[in-house]
Amino acid sequence: MEYYIIGERELVLAFALVGVKGTYATNRNQALDAFNKVTGKSSLVSAPVSSDIPKVLILTEDISVMIEEEINEWQMQGKFPLIVEIPGLQGKISGKKSLTDSIREAVGIHV
Repeated sequence: MEYYIIGERELVLAFALVGVKGTYATNRNQALDAFNKVTGKSSLVSAPVSSDIPKVLILTEDISVMIEEEINEWQMQGKFPLIVEIPGLQGKISGKKSLTDSIREAVGIHV
């Protein structure tokens, strides 16, 4: 399974140490350009060959907030890459559900 990360520079560098390619972004335009490149949505770049598309796209929460509408649209299509959000260097954004919270809510387990 191939992974790709879009996030803060330090996290992209850390993931690169274990062989995960990525792009760092500091604003919405950079994040959106990287997202469109990875998903093949960019009109300037031809759609990547299916073997070039990562299976999992890792986004920091900060980046996912910047391009939330595009992410929701992509997820509704049900195509690869699967999008996974992780906390950034500053930790979890308050008020944002964690993956564990979402699973507990979906399954109906409340502890």
